[in-house]
Amino acid sequence: MTGSVQAAGLFETHLTVSDLERSVEFYRDVIGLPLALTMPDRGAAFFWIGGTGEGMLGLWSLGSAPMGMSLHLAFKATLEQVTGASERLRTLGVTPLSFFGTETNEPSVIGWMPAAAVYLRDPDGHLLEYLAMLEETPRPEVGIVSWSQWAG
Repeated sequence: MTGSVQAAGLFETHLTVSDLERSVEFYRDVIGLPLALTMPDRGAAFFWIGGTGEGMLGLWSLGSAPMGMSLHLAFKATLEQVTGASERLRTLGVTPLSFFGTETNEPSVIGWMPAAAVYLRDPDGHLLEYLAMLEETPRPEVGIVSWSQWAG
């Protein structure tokens, strides 16, 4: 686009949470993000994604206020991480989900990209995703299929 300043990537995103301590534990212990900074006076916590200075997630407490919005966040992952995510999430007490929101034991594949992904919900209901781009030719005609359907 002429005259634009093109973004090279996404550096940070922020989510509102109903219980900051619970969410810090979830993103640290289940998602595996290193905690970068907590700001108790502001009800905020920040995590590094992909290493220090590579990307950031901010969590902001809403206290006991009702939340009327569920957001989506995708984490870049390796194919090995994605294919092993369902089993690993279950050991952590988290239900792995397909692209369609149903419980699953394998990744979904988004044919037009193509990418493999496993989804889950955080304690506040935000939809999280582990996604790995596949080094294969896109097949948009297949739509969204399970890993076994894609590979078979």
